[in-house]
Amino acid sequence: MIDLGRDREKAILVGLHTDRTDTRIWKLAFEELTGLVETAGARVVASLVQNRSEADPATYIGKGKLQELTALAEELEADIIVFDSELTPVHVRNLENCLPCKVLDRTQIILDIFAERAKTKEGKLQVELAQLSYLMPRLSGKGKAMSRLGGGIGTRGPGETKLEIDRRRIRGKIADLKTELREVRLHRSTQRQRRKKQQVPVIALVGYTNAGKSTILHALTERFGAGSQTTAEGQNRLFDTLDPTARKIGLPQGGTVIVTDTVGFIQQLPHHLIDSFRATLEETNEADVLLHIVDASHPAHDIQMDTVYQVLNELHVLDKPIITVFNKMDYLNGEFLPDDPKALYTVKMSALNGNGLPQLMQAIDSCINTKSQHMSVILPYDEGSLTSALHERCKVYQQRFLENGIYLDLDAVPELAKQLERFQVNPEILEKENKV
Repeated sequence: MIDLGRDREKAILVGLHTDRTDTRIWKLAFEELTGLVETAGARVVASLVQNRSEADPATYIGKGKLQELTALAEELEADIIVFDSELTPVHVRNLENCLPCKVLDRTQIILDIFAERAKTKEGKLQVELAQLSYLMPRLSGKGKAMSRLGGGIGTRGPGETKLEIDRRRIRGKIADLKTELREVRLHRSTQRQRRKKQQVPVIALVGYTNAGKSTILHALTERFGAGSQTTAEGQNRLFDTLDPTARKIGLPQGGTVIVTDTVGFIQQLPHHLIDSFRATLEETNEADVLLHIVDASHPAHDIQMDTVYQVLNELHVLDKPIITVFNKMDYLNGEFLPDDPKALYTVKMSALNGNGLPQLMQAIDSCINTKSQHMSVILPYDEGSLTSALHERCKVYQQRFLENGIYLDLDAVPELAKQLERFQVNPEILEKENKV
């Protein structure tokens, strides 16, 4: 992520704690900023915090604090100063006129990390759209910053060569990107329709960044994967997954499901990213069950859970069944009582050592196969797609090939049970006919 031919950029973090912000939530967000900046490739050399009723409309922090920050930046020879909230164009212009180095905010750091993580064409399109949407209102007065955009944090990504173009060309580029992403959404919609036609349930992994979603998907695929599949093991870093991954796994009581991994959430997730990554986040809209992964070892996991639910509420998916997985239990000492009133089931587990994995599979199975109906049917031979769906979705106890079709004795999930009603037979009458 960083240029190994030079030293890591030295960063100073600036935080503003206002009266309207909950102290625990603010501390979590400010602590996360250190991780974000280091993930982006810089080295945090100092931090400065101011408590005041509200942000200064001109310079974000007060005049005295700004003078202190200027002196600190000169003393430490800082390369960048990162502010803990999204700065307005006025803030940026005034701060750049006062400070001796590059000025960035939390949103730019997150965008920079996303630019580095995006590997697929879809991911790069989404990041570029977010970058240009952020840049658009900030074009005026870039002055000093534009002369420093030769490299480093805040200047990377697919859109980096377009940062000096005018508003008209940026508007045109944004329109082009939105058109391309509409095609991506159409393609994803087609894929989802194909899944619906095959009637294979979808489980979407959601959660705070670095909670262990990718590691859990890897563990599920390794142990219960259907067919030849490989999944990269998750790494202990922020936003390890940008591009969604889908894998098919088998259920203990029969049938299969598709599990998809999604981008992690974080405090103050930029709205540019939520809008730009709509095509990816729509995977949660089409899911049958949400698997909410929580880092149980994190001291502020309750705040992280609230953040996830805020984003899920924005996506209008809180009406779906939720299984909350309290992960990383191996890091905890003592008793831990999992609690999530929004969840249908809660599971304690460690994705690294596999503890709790069978309980998780049982919870998934219970969610998917709730209210299954025991049925005996004879399917005509031309109902091949329905036969395949039954083997994918249902627990099949018996299958026999008869002259007039395929006899199946099974537990059918509700949506398939309705389709099977016209093929239903009495197994006792069938047995008597066979004996005659």
